[in-house]
Amino acid sequence: MPRPIRASIDLEALRHNYLLAKKRAGHARAFAVIKANAYGHGLDQALRALGDIADGFALLDLAEARAVRAAGLTQPIALLEGFFEPTDLAEVVALGLTPAIHSETQLAMLERAALAGPLDVLLKINSGMNRLGFRADDFATALARLRAVPGVREITLMTHFARADDETGVGTQLAFFKRLTEGLELPVSLANSAALLRFPEAVGHIVRPGIMLYGGSPMPGMLSAEAIGLRPVMTLTSEIIGVQEIDAGDRVGYGGTFEATGPTRVGVVACGYADGYPRHAPTGTPILAGGRRTRILGRVSMDMLACDLTHLPDVGIGTSVTLWGDGLSADEVATAAGTISYELFCALAARVPVTVRGAQA
Repeated sequence: MPRPIRASIDLEALRHNYLLAKKRAGHARAFAVIKANAYGHGLDQALRALGDIADGFALLDLAEARAVRAAGLTQPIALLEGFFEPTDLAEVVALGLTPAIHSETQLAMLERAALAGPLDVLLKINSGMNRLGFRADDFATALARLRAVPGVREITLMTHFARADDETGVGTQLAFFKRLTEGLELPVSLANSAALLRFPEAVGHIVRPGIMLYGGSPMPGMLSAEAIGLRPVMTLTSEIIGVQEIDAGDRVGYGGTFEATGPTRVGVVACGYADGYPRHAPTGTPILAGGRRTRILGRVSMDMLACDLTHLPDVGIGTSVTLWGDGLSADEVATAAGTISYELFCALAARVPVTVRGAQA
């Protein structure tokens, strides 16, 4: 029989989460962010779930955009990093994509190109994130140059918030953006998941929900996914494949990082960092064994991890284990491991079998 680890993708949960984001967006359009293989959930699965309800999509590269169009979907597609070579532009136009223009280099490529058709663009402003985008001193010139390019049609102004998920919020960046763009009366795209949930003044005309679509909270320390009304989309499960009875002073796993303080029953789970589980998850990271809560013990290895079954005497070999998902928030697991649910989802390994459930499957 195959190794028992598997990931289940719930398409109805994905639809539910998108519709919740859409409701929060009000009159704005909600572009589903499906980059990075839909945050590890599978691009094809995301398109099957959202293809008939999404206002648009946001992703990174042409291969992903081709897949969206090959699926027969005609909604707008935002290229969040724009194009990378002059030769990309012909396909960008042919596929009807909306690239971000965030640098002098891209702007110069666009000016030299002979566009074969109309092109909508996102003009990205660096409002304080300091990754991509035009700074204040260069913005007016960049806008004027874009407006002068034959074939450029609608220009949407865009920025990205660095601290929408913490106490600082979006106030400083939003005020900067508004001062810079005052009087232009162009559409704007501002809100990511955290801003959409916390700051209605930052909604704008196009919102870009990402992690919330997949059932993760963008600010788990402030508000849980359950409190927001989100449902988990990915559930990662496996089974107990071995049990050890150890005594006080015995250690578990590589490096012996866990030492038992008394008689301890240890379950061995068929899941490790080669499956995408974080190697740095410490003793105490939550796990469900037979639907009941316990903790992992010691260091996660490539193919296995250990968990504490001392208080679960009826759990043994063959018992189902939930690593995250239905019944155990990925946010909680990620927090215990010192990371975020985004990383857990995106790290799911190709060797893990995936099953898809839901009305759209």
